[in-house]
Amino acid sequence: MNIAVVGTGYVGLVTGTCLAETGNHVRCVDIDEKKVESLQNGNIPIYEPGLEILFERNVRQGRLSFTTNLKEGVDGAEVIFLALPTPPEENGSADLKYILRVADKLGPLLKHFTVIVDKSTVPVGTCEKVRDRIAAATDVEFDVVSNPEFLREGVAVEDFMKPDRVVIGTTSERAQKTMRELFAPLVRQGNPILFMDERSAELTKYAANAFLATKITFMNEIANLCEKFGANVDAVRKGIGTDDRIGKRFLFAGIGYGGSCFPKDVRALANSSDEADYDFKILNAVMQVNSQQKTKLIPLMKDYFNGSLEGKVIALWGLAFKPYTDDIREAPSLDNIRMLLNAGAIIRAYDPEAMAHVRHIFGDKIIYCKDEYEALENADALLIVTEWPVFRSPEFDKMGSLMKNNVVFDGRNLYETETMKNHGFTYFSIGRAYIHDE
Repeated sequence: MNIAVVGTGYVGLVTGTCLAETGNHVRCVDIDEKKVESLQNGNIPIYEPGLEILFERNVRQGRLSFTTNLKEGVDGAEVIFLALPTPPEENGSADLKYILRVADKLGPLLKHFTVIVDKSTVPVGTCEKVRDRIAAATDVEFDVVSNPEFLREGVAVEDFMKPDRVVIGTTSERAQKTMRELFAPLVRQGNPILFMDERSAELTKYAANAFLATKITFMNEIANLCEKFGANVDAVRKGIGTDDRIGKRFLFAGIGYGGSCFPKDVRALANSSDEADYDFKILNAVMQVNSQQKTKLIPLMKDYFNGSLEGKVIALWGLAFKPYTDDIREAPSLDNIRMLLNAGAIIRAYDPEAMAHVRHIFGDKIIYCKDEYEALENADALLIVTEWPVFRSPEFDKMGSLMKNNVVFDGRNLYETETMKNHGFTYFSIGRAYIHDE
């Protein structure tokens, strides 16, 4: 098929590249001239494992191209994906201006029946708004469908190429036929394509992310309770995770969720609920707990250093909101950096991929190190924020020789408490016993 993808952000670039990989001819459109020029020159603006190989192959073989011209991009397209940003407004609602602006321009450009696909995460009822905007400027037949993405940063290529399900919101048989044909190569192992009405598909995306955010937050609340009772959250996690009604995923305690999806989508669903005059109590609690959880370890750090972090050197491992990405949107690291700087601490930070993005925010207010061990030099304490694999099996003796004090505040529970005790570390983690080197 001939496909157009409007928007070359995270979702748009992964979508366009992966659809080209299945044999389609894909043109990606973006108004950012510098970004498009960079893509045309073979440079990918995001870090996503596996994407570069597919990108280079499909550009080389002529199935993937980029343009700033919307008319050129959608010309001849049978399916047009709208993968545009929906940033949160001040009240938490999703801002639809980018999608609706493109919808206003699409009508006059349609020359034959086209399926318009809302790929962005959008509030319930957006398909209808897009349909009305396009219909106001054309007599050509078209359908607008919802196809929410369920991509996890760090494994997005695998998620797209081998989805556990594909959700399509449309009541049009003609659009169903087109979308089934487009996604058939991705579900050959039998995973379902779920057809439903547009509003249900739009809500499915929000419901999925809100539920996962709730699951993470619930486990963090259990971890906080474990600390009160002297229980071990790892044992509790295993005890409930083996129940197949609950499942073992998203039950790891830590310093909260971040990223481009969960925070934004939970807020947007809560706002939509308010607009529908429904008090979604669970979501409000999730947001409150997650906000508190992000910087949970800083008060413990202050207490350890007798109430003051002034002049203390804090090594910071991890800046991205999760491993295998350079995304720092709503990352817990940012909240911790701000609190540490306000307390007068000196920060020596390392992250395998995200340091350039953090430098854009904090400039030279923190020290950026070449690796995790350089960050530890003369450190009074180590704060672990992101669970990159490179941090999971460190040289503990080397750590101890570099640090001024062998103190670790672990926001991701990377190590066994007994291991840290044996290596002579004072060790604070989430929902587990505090370990002190006697």
